[in-house]
Amino acid sequence: MPAAGGTRVAMIDDTAGRVAEAMEPALRLEDFLPYRFNVCSNLVSTALSRIYAERYRIGVPEWRVLVTIGQFGMMTAKAIGAHSCMHKTKVSRAVALLENRKLIGRKANRDDMREAFLSLTPAGREMYDELAPIATRFADRLLDSIDAGDRAALDRALKKLTQRCGELVADIANQRRPR
Repeated sequence: MPAAGGTRVAMIDDTAGRVAEAMEPALRLEDFLPYRFNVCSNLVSTALSRIYAERYRIGVPEWRVLVTIGQFGMMTAKAIGAHSCMHKTKVSRAVALLENRKLIGRKANRDDMREAFLSLTPAGREMYDELAPIATRFADRLLDSIDAGDRAALDRALKKLTQRCGELVADIANQRRPR
């Protein structure tokens, strides 16, 4: 009797040459879009991080904080976390490491003493200026496998999916709130 969402399929047991009855899974992970995005994201992060980890001795969270500040100039840790979709503890640890290495500095926010404005030091700016073209070349190499017309479609699809994911996060958070 098939389980909910599954259908019966015949599978050959290679060791005994017998046919065994099994259930086709209701969810095949390798066909599941969120899983595929996660695998792709992890492979991209791993490949890119090997470039900057070797040369600059920083990890993924530190790289994200550094390039986010490099892009925007001065930001709070909270704003960095929101922009890069990083949890506040990861941002905090990355900020501490980058501060210890004198790559970023902090300036108190007079309007809210609980937070500070973070910016690149001259050494941090130098690192960012070296890293930015390396990251851009990496992204270009990544996209070399996709035709030009498909790149535009991929960009549109990613923008739509990112927007939809944000909506789903908000919808799910609102469903969990007590009434």
